[in-house]
Amino acid sequence: MRIIPSAIVLFFIYLALTGNVQPANLVLGALVALGISLLIPRNGPAQVPFSRIPRFLWAALRYVFVVIWDVVLGGLMTARIVLSPKMPLKPGIIAIPSGSKTELGTAMSAHAITLSPGELVIEMDSDGMMYTHCLDVDATAAESANAQAKRQALLSSMFEFE
Repeated sequence: MRIIPSAIVLFFIYLALTGNVQPANLVLGALVALGISLLIPRNGPAQVPFSRIPRFLWAALRYVFVVIWDVVLGGLMTARIVLSPKMPLKPGIIAIPSGSKTELGTAMSAHAITLSPGELVIEMDSDGMMYTHCLDVDATAAESANAQAKRQALLSSMFEFE
């Protein structure tokens, strides 16, 4: 019974990735989701209580759009830097606190930062501090607290529960 919430989330992810709602694919998706759910450790952070699935899915959808928006803005900023005749690079490393209570939340935050062009998490310490290399230290430092607060709020909504 404990695998059902994870299986439901994985089933919808499978359907979103395949885009095929034929009966045979629905059965295959259910079998794949159940199989993967059986492989997830019972005490692992990936299990979502059944009552929280709608909240999890809503937060996950919003998180995906936040990450896509950050990637687009990072790409535009990187393109502006590269196409500028003066190449206004001010590279450096800044420390961004993850603010997450779980390792999964910290890892997801680091992944989202690294996806954004011009930024790369190069180290994380045991306290969740993410040391990030960036092309423009000033711009990243100005926006990092706000962007990380958005990511952390959505990730805690998805993964931090009793």
